[in-house]
Amino acid sequence: MNGNVLRSQLAAQLEGGQAYPPVERIVRTFPRALAGKRSGSVRHTAWELLEHLRIAQWDILHFAIDPDHVTPPWPDEHWPRSSSPPDDGAWDRSVDAFLGDLERVKELARDTTLDLSAKIPHGEGQTFLREILLVADHNAYHLGQLLQLQRALEAAS
Repeated sequence: MNGNVLRSQLAAQLEGGQAYPPVERIVRTFPRALAGKRSGSVRHTAWELLEHLRIAQWDILHFAIDPDHVTPPWPDEHWPRSSSPPDDGAWDRSVDAFLGDLERVKELARDTTLDLSAKIPHGEGQTFLREILLVADHNAYHLGQLLQLQRALEAAS
């Protein structure tokens, strides 16, 4: 397979918009009034899901690029302590951080100087490709939960 095709497909998968709506649209348009609400069919609130997405993606990205990165303890430090945003601007700050790191993961995928199949020098056998796919897979799963939660909460109101 052509390396450029692989790289562009990885970036496209990270952006969404193929099998599900674009990632940015999902997180930017979620109704803020519903961010701390629960639905019987979904375990987490939207705030919990967004913060988990942000923290996990940040952790995976920095593991891949920073030999001094220390992964926070799982699962306690990969989920927020509160079920609601702590203030009116928290949702947007979290979205901006999440999308900023997502852009950095896409840049990593597109970097033609990086051998995607190379083992991460400070890892334990993980490759750059594995970490990029892990971000794409993890994000898709929890973004699906976020969409499911939004539909359930809107249907209940």
